[in-house]
Amino acid sequence: MKIIDILEILNNISPFDLQENWDNSGLLLGEINDEVANIVLSLDVDFEMLEKVKNNSLIITHHPLIFKGLKQLNTALFPANLIGKMFQKNIKLIAMHTNFDKTDLNQFVLSEVLKMKIVENINDFILVAEPKITRNELFKILKENLNLKVLKTVNVPDKINRLALTTGSGGSLISELNNKNIDLFLTGDIKYHEAMEAKLNNLGLVDIGHFESEIFFGDILQRRLTKFNLKVEIINSVNPFEIV
Repeated sequence: MKIIDILEILNNISPFDLQENWDNSGLLLGEINDEVANIVLSLDVDFEMLEKVKNNSLIITHHPLIFKGLKQLNTALFPANLIGKMFQKNIKLIAMHTNFDKTDLNQFVLSEVLKMKIVENINDFILVAEPKITRNELFKILKENLNLKVLKTVNVPDKINRLALTTGSGGSLISELNNKNIDLFLTGDIKYHEAMEAKLNNLGLVDIGHFESEIFFGDILQRRLTKFNLKVEIINSVNPFEIV
């Protein structure tokens, strides 16, 4: 199948025009008229998954491997070391990042993974639920459904009536929750000063991990592609963090 035809299907599912202006979703390696024999879905590209991907394949990831302008390709260092391996195996690459966050990923995690009803969309990236549960009940849900061994928390109240969620890295959105009557914000990659901001604004935080909250990308996209009769395989990248 040609990449141009696959791009058309992906754009139908989650329009690339929805991506943020700082993002780099779309075709990153390859030409639109290239033919590919296999399609693989993954959160990211790493060497472990590349070893399993067959030659002449297309990888569709959530995170763009090429994000900022590259001034050189040093194949001893990231990301050129991965790009070099992909060229050797004639592997093409498409990324669906912020466009897929907006259309699918946040909604899936809150409603399908955490089993909470979405009651509000504050902006394209923040969804709100009203679970009316205790802190311990929430912790149990997060650990079991997101496969989290430990939780990093800030100022979590005993009772959570309204919570907000942004998968991936949403710490920069904390100010968006001012005056929204939110008890708790679930997101990943929370930085120290973001935690301080939330604490001083009396907002609860739970860091649900970047990898853990977005690992569902392949499952979601595979489900969406079934109606287009596209055969795809999920070969996920490995979480770079280890819990010791």
